[in-house]
Amino acid sequence: MAVRTVVAQEVGEQGAVISVAVHAGDPVSGEGAVACLRATSGIVLLPPDRRREADVLLVTVHQTTEDVVRWMEQASTESTNPEMRIVLVAETIREHHLMRAVTSGLVGFLSREEADRDRLVKTIRESSRDRALVPEQMAGWLLEQVRTIQRTVLVPNGLTVGGLQEREVEVLRLLADGLDTAEIAEQLNYSERTIKHIVSGMLTRLKLRNRSHAVAYAMRCGAL
Repeated sequence: MAVRTVVAQEVGEQGAVISVAVHAGDPVSGEGAVACLRATSGIVLLPPDRRREADVLLVTVHQTTEDVVRWMEQASTESTNPEMRIVLVAETIREHHLMRAVTSGLVGFLSREEADRDRLVKTIRESSRDRALVPEQMAGWLLEQVRTIQRTVLVPNGLTVGGLQEREVEVLRLLADGLDTAEIAEQLNYSERTIKHIVSGMLTRLKLRNRSHAVAYAMRCGAL
């Protein structure tokens, strides 16, 4: 697939800077997207090699093919910005591609016919604030897929949202309340060694830095 990638920075109304990378499936779409961004006050085009740093990755294509979804997955993996989000402009996206795109960071979708300058800029701004802007049908697909995962994967394996085990959530809840290892062990009727093992295993499996990071992770994913 022929592509063009351009990077821009947007200075928001409150002075915040949103870096935006444009990835297009053809030169015409790419130039159109760049023109929309360039016409907005505070946007400055930057070298293409800065794409990995982008806060928002704007992907504009005609059809959301398997190659496009794989490209988003790769872009997510290569990104050096843990807060990177994706906005997709396309004719549509198929249900079986949607969850993979969301896992890669997709939080905004615009159909090509609706993607005028105002909607595009608004979606980029909202996406950088973790506000999802997707059509109702896609939101319904996502909710159904989440229910399916909960019913067929998480519950049978004793896991909660975010991949946390039930006893890990119990430990994290007490950590959030300020209890130390000995107090948690007494509260849950475990040994201190068991509590340390639970915490260590969780940090390693989820690649979390420390206990505070684990509590924050549990809160963000809704487990606490």
